[in-house]
Amino acid sequence: MASDHQGGREAPKRPDAAPEDPRGRLAGAQRVVVKVGSSSLTTADHHLDPARVVALVDALAAVRAQGRQVVLVSSGAIAAGLGPLGLTRRPRDLAGQQAAASVGQGLLIERYARRFQDHGLTVGQVLLTVEDTTRRASYGNAWRTLERLLDLGVVPIVNENDTVATQEIRFGDNDRLAALVAQLVRADALALLSDVDGLYNAHPSDPSARLIERVDSLDELDRLQIDTAGRGSDVGSGGMTTKLESVRLALGAGIPVVLARGDQAGAALSGQPVGTVFQADRRRRRSRLNWLAHASKASGELVLDAGAVQALRATAASLLPAGITAARGDFMTGDVVRLVDAQGEVVGRGIVNYDAAVLPELLGHGTRELACRLGPAFARVVVHRDQLVVRRAARP
Repeated sequence: MASDHQGGREAPKRPDAAPEDPRGRLAGAQRVVVKVGSSSLTTADHHLDPARVVALVDALAAVRAQGRQVVLVSSGAIAAGLGPLGLTRRPRDLAGQQAAASVGQGLLIERYARRFQDHGLTVGQVLLTVEDTTRRASYGNAWRTLERLLDLGVVPIVNENDTVATQEIRFGDNDRLAALVAQLVRADALALLSDVDGLYNAHPSDPSARLIERVDSLDELDRLQIDTAGRGSDVGSGGMTTKLESVRLALGAGIPVVLARGDQAGAALSGQPVGTVFQADRRRRRSRLNWLAHASKASGELVLDAGAVQALRATAASLLPAGITAARGDFMTGDVVRLVDAQGEVVGRGIVNYDAAVLPELLGHGTRELACRLGPAFARVVVHRDQLVVRRAARP
C-alpha cells in the first residue's frame, strides 16, 4: 500500500474558516498548477504563436519572481506540429495525432525553454500517460519527479504523452490531466486557461448569457444549470464539460480553481476580477485517498445491498462480506475496485482485501460465521474504511 506521503508535500496549516474572498486565496497560493489549452497558444491558421507563448511565460515568470512555485500543464504539441507537417487542422485519427505530437512536442518545449531562460528559469519536460496516474507505483514515481524538479527551482512542463497513448488509454484532454497533477503535487490553486473567459449561465452565443464570476462551493456548482453542449476549438480536444469535470476533481481535493482566458493568466493568478473563481473547502483528503478517488484504475467492482450503501454513506463503515451481493472482474488483493449499488450507480472506490476467485463464497455471510467455518483469516473486512472513498449521494 502506498504511504500517505506519496502524492504530495505536507499540507500547510490553515485556519478553519475559508477567506471571504477566494481570489485572495488564489493570489496567495504558493504552489500553482496552470493549464493552457491549444487554442491559447496558436494562430488562426493553427501554427504555434510565439507572441502568445512569450506572454504566457512572462506571466508565469512573474509568479515565480514572487517566490511561488508553478507547474505548467501545456497542450499544444499536436497544434505545434500541424504547420511543419503541412496540415491545416487537427488529425482525427490517433496515428495522425501521434505523428503531429511527435513533431510538435520538441518545438513547443524549445519555445518554452528559450523564453523561460530569458527570466533565468530552467524548465523540465514531464510527459505522462494515464498509467502514470492510475497505477500506485507509477503515481509515486511521477510525484517524486515533480517534487524534485520543484525543489530544484525548475518549472515542470507537463503534457500527455500523445506519441504513445492509445485511444482506449488516455486522459482525453489536458483539463483532467491538470486536475490530477494539481492533486498529485498538492497544489494550492489550479488555473484553467483557454479561449473562454469563464463560466456562463447559458451558452456564450446566447445574447442573454452572463459571466458567473464566483462559485462558492461544489454544491453550488452542482445546482447550476449550465449549457455545456458546445465543443472546444478545432485545435483542442476539450470543452466546458471537461473543464467542469476537472473543476469538480480539484474542488473535491480542496483546491480552488480559476477559469479564465489564456491572455488573462497574470491577472487570474494575482487575484484580479477576471474569469470565474471556484471556492474550495479547505479540508483536504489524504494524498492516498485523492489518488484512490480520482486517479486510480479499477480492476473490478463489488455490488452492494441497500444496507451496505447506507452504512458507507452514513457512518464511514468498513465494507463487510455480508453487504455484498456480487463481485465482478479479475482483481487481486490490494487492487482498486468500484463499489456500486443494485442499480449500478457508483457508491465509491476501495482497495480490496480478497482475490476475486476467493470472494464469491464469502458474500452475504457475517465475519464471525466465516471465521468459524473457514478460519480466523476470513474474519477480515473486504474493504477497510481507511482504504475507501465514498461518493456523495446524487441529489433527487
